[in-house]
Amino acid sequence: MTRIALIPVLLALAACTPGSNLPDVARLEEPDQIASRDASGPPDAAPGTCWGRDETPATLETVTQEVVVAPAALAADGTILTPAITRTQTTQKIVEARREIWFETPCPTAFTPDVVASLQRALSARGFYHGPINGQLDAATRGAIRKFQHPQGLNSSVLSLDAARQLGLVAIAHPASAGAEPTDR
Repeated sequence: MTRIALIPVLLALAACTPGSNLPDVARLEEPDQIASRDASGPPDAAPGTCWGRDETPATLETVTQEVVVAPAALAADGTILTPAITRTQTTQKIVEARREIWFETPCPTAFTPDVVASLQRALSARGFYHGPINGQLDAATRGAIRKFQHPQGLNSSVLSLDAARQLGLVAIAHPASAGAEPTDR
């Protein structure tokens, strides 16, 4: 079997591998860590905060069609005297524009093995993580983070601060502690 013939076979086998259903080809290689990739953040980031950035490439659609260069010549009775002359034309259009999203993240020092184990338990309880609770930022944990955040519009394996709050890993400020009047209950 030639090398070229092996490529479709290998791609088909990769598609059958459990846990390989990542959203797109650009996402097959996850970063080595969950921590924010660029802690400097956007221009208006508050000092002491950590940030992640998700870049989604544009989605292009390629359309190939036959275009008539010269129409067919027809006889009075409708028979074709000379067939139409056509050429193949290929065009591309942007279906979805490139996106760059900045999002606040827990700072890298927050990812202790105990916190990562809590993250794994929280993702497991919600059906996103199926690996061992080992406190390691492995590919299975990163994939589970991506699956958890994707329905919220963030296609990233970098844990956002909002997701960390939803998972109970980061405290949520109580309105009374933010300067608001306490409410009677």
